[in-house]
Amino acid sequence: MRKYQVGIVGSTGTVGQRFVRLLERHPWFEVSALLASEINAGKTYAQAVAERWTQDAPVPAYAAGMILENGADVAALRGRVDFVFCAVGMGSEETRALEEQYARAEIPVVSNNSAHRFTADVPMVIPEVNPEHLEVIAAQRRRLGTKRGMIAVKSNCSLQSYVPLLHPLLRFGLKEVAVCTYQAISGAGKTFRTMPEIFDNLIPYIAGEEEKSEREPLKIWGKAENGKIVEAVAPRITAQCVRVPVSDGHTAAVFASFERRPTREEILSAWSNFEGEPQRLRLPSAPARFLQHFEEEDRPQPRLDRDLGQGMTVSAGRLREDAVFDWKFIGCSHNTLRGAAGGAVLLAELLAAKGYFD
Repeated sequence: MRKYQVGIVGSTGTVGQRFVRLLERHPWFEVSALLASEINAGKTYAQAVAERWTQDAPVPAYAAGMILENGADVAALRGRVDFVFCAVGMGSEETRALEEQYARAEIPVVSNNSAHRFTADVPMVIPEVNPEHLEVIAAQRRRLGTKRGMIAVKSNCSLQSYVPLLHPLLRFGLKEVAVCTYQAISGAGKTFRTMPEIFDNLIPYIAGEEEKSEREPLKIWGKAENGKIVEAVAPRITAQCVRVPVSDGHTAAVFASFERRPTREEILSAWSNFEGEPQRLRLPSAPARFLQHFEEEDRPQPRLDRDLGQGMTVSAGRLREDAVFDWKFIGCSHNTLRGAAGGAVLLAELLAAKGYFD
């Protein structure tokens, strides 16, 4: 496969930094433009992130000396990149307008932002779960009046800790779900240095997070019909979201009821035998094993298990019967890899493999 030239819009933020690291030696994608706010345009990347670098490795050499460009100057990128990753820290309306501006300029957008997650003809994709939703891109392009330009988005990072584990269980008539997510501080773009209030503490509120956790799965499990995604009407989902003193890795306590209650063996078989399209296509970022179950009573744990499959495997444990629901279990995923930049890179690989950037 040829090398695709890539831009990263919002490259200096926490997720943007992850993109910069993940794409350092990517076999398909080569970063040719780093974009940020107007105030940082003209600086080298290393200068712009000097006081805000959050990664556990130095700024990659390829990016350090690159000159940042103004992410709002969309016209300057035309003909220079095959697509962009977008991870800006702007408001929803500004982000929506900017992403459409890129798409209308015939620059495809793979977005980590929430602005277009509920635009009916914009697919919100977990690549192993709902790759068929990409078919609505044709209708989106008709609406935008583009040939190549389009927008595809990934879902909220917290969903990755439980939706992939529930997906293979839909066959049993998943009826009701209660979930409490325990979310790492990197999900707020923070480190322990920049979030001292989290020491010896948890914060039982994350703005907008519970609404996303309850509604976004219904779009993911919806149907592509007549050029748009029609949201599923079941299961009913209720969520609580808590910020906890963990650097990386979201954990979910999940409770589920079914029309036909599966046995423990059926659930474990559904998890162990599940394989998504990224695995069948052998995409570069796809983990060999998407879902992993632990028998140990004290697993999964973020610090021990978030990096499974290079941070792209979703793990489960403590599967047991529940006194109110049918079953309960614990899920865990890496929020800035599977949940953010890594999930977006995998989505871009799926789009590339299916010819959406050509």
